Amino acid sequence: MEANFSGTGRLPAPFLTPGSSSFMDFLAQHQPEMLPRNRQLPTQGVIEAPHGTTIVAASFPGGVVLAGDRRATMGNVIAQRDIEKVFPADEYSAVGIAGTAGLAVEMVKLFQLELEHFEKVEGVSLSLEGKANRLSTMIRSNLGMAMQGLAVVPLFAGWDVDRQKGRIFSYDVTGGRSEEHGFAATGSGSLFARGALKKLFRDDLTEGQAATLVVQALYDAADDDSATGGPDLARRIYPIVIVITDEGLRRLTEAECSEVVRAIHERRLEEPDGPRAALL
Repeated sequence: MEANFSGTGRLPAPFLTPGSSSFMDFLAQHQPEMLPRNRQLPTQGVIEAPHGTTIVAASFPGGVVLAGDRRATMGNVIAQRDIEKVFPADEYSAVGIAGTAGLAVEMVKLFQLELEHFEKVEGVSLSLEGKANRLSTMIRSNLGMAMQGLAVVPLFAGWDVDRQKGRIFSYDVTGGRSEEHGFAATGSGSLFARGALKKLFRDDLTEGQAATLVVQALYDAADDDSATGGPDLARRIYPIVIVITDEGLRRLTEAECSEVVRAIHERRLEEPDGPRAALL
């Protein structure tokens, strides 16, 4: 079903036929082999593939912050030090990935296309609740591959234009969806990150404090989980932090992340086990 402009210069019939507003349904009908769930995997043996790890999120009165570390591991080996695990889904939402890195990135790209396709067909954007449900369906369709060790467990966050607040959704490998209130974490370092979030979270955080909170949580996760990469000051590799408010989505620049990381690092020199009371 590749687009062919030779001859008549027209798109193939599937592109011109009215159908579902779901891009996944379109692929399933016309070119199902392009869907990750339809790939043939070896029946025996373990597939060694890079895995992404810790993703964290926290809400504040004006929006929500989503962040991820930069390390990908393959067994006991660091496969990549600067992988990107947090991506914009559309103007008002973002998704962070934990699990099999290559498959997760592909799923995110498909999710981005799904939201764009719906908006073009229907003329309106999906609600945040609808986006969360679409992502749940995509994860559920990957269950067969997850059972073979290729699991993808994302964290989804965005600004709900109807409710006028930031919201966070977590998932399990079966596509089960849960709305998290205040903060959330997923991935191998999530247990340690959640402890930091629980200790430092407040309902009245500012945007800057929320950004500091999620980076602090990743710092704590990296302290106890070898698969989570802490900020690398020597290589200038910092967590990816995305802030979503009623004005849309914004990724913190390297300079902004560097400032947050260095402030936390200086505080850690005084308190190696992390701040005991308040955020910086």
